[in-house]
Amino acid sequence: MKNKSIILFIVLCVSFFVLEWLSKALLHTEELLMTSLSEQLTIGQIEKIIAFREKWQWVGYGVVPVLLFLKISVIALLLDIGCFFFNKKLSYKQLFDIVLRAEFIFLLVPVLKIGWFYFFQKDFTLEDLQFFYPLSALSLVGYKGLEVWFIYPFQVLNLFEAFYWWFLAHQLDKIFNEQKEKGLSIVVSGYGVGLLLWVVGVMFFTLNNA
Repeated sequence: MKNKSIILFIVLCVSFFVLEWLSKALLHTEELLMTSLSEQLTIGQIEKIIAFREKWQWVGYGVVPVLLFLKISVIALLLDIGCFFFNKKLSYKQLFDIVLRAEFIFLLVPVLKIGWFYFFQKDFTLEDLQFFYPLSALSLVGYKGLEVWFIYPFQVLNLFEAFYWWFLAHQLDKIFNEQKEKGLSIVVSGYGVGLLLWVVGVMFFTLNNA
């Protein structure tokens, strides 16, 4: 990554950290977790969990950048595969930069999530917070009564994901100077197929562990 990409990546990571902190501070997520655990565990077990979380909390600050980097790298690779299918050549760095900028779209998800539970749905449980995904199919049908392995795909069907696809396709069309919307075809054949396989994998894993 060059300097501009490094700065953007740092800003992205810091933004996620800040939003996570705001979520804990405004929505009292730690208290919700303790309340949920108190229904299943003893006080001694809860104290051990709290001590473990406090001891290893710093690990999360290293895991988030790693996961974001891996996600961006994999999606850039999938777009590279899509470009290959349509005989288009683009450097991996260019694809990485496009995906990196597109990732900022998903910062709106925690922003709206915090806003929703802070201003509107003030009475909520840990499950409500975990499963809520603004502007998604799940927010329309609700998670209660829905098979657990259907929850994730219903979350993935959301307007942010649609805008993410459009942004990727638009950036590709700009670079290729295409008027035939070939960028969308590249996104569908590369990232779209990869996302479908990922969702199916998550559903299969959830079903086996339900």
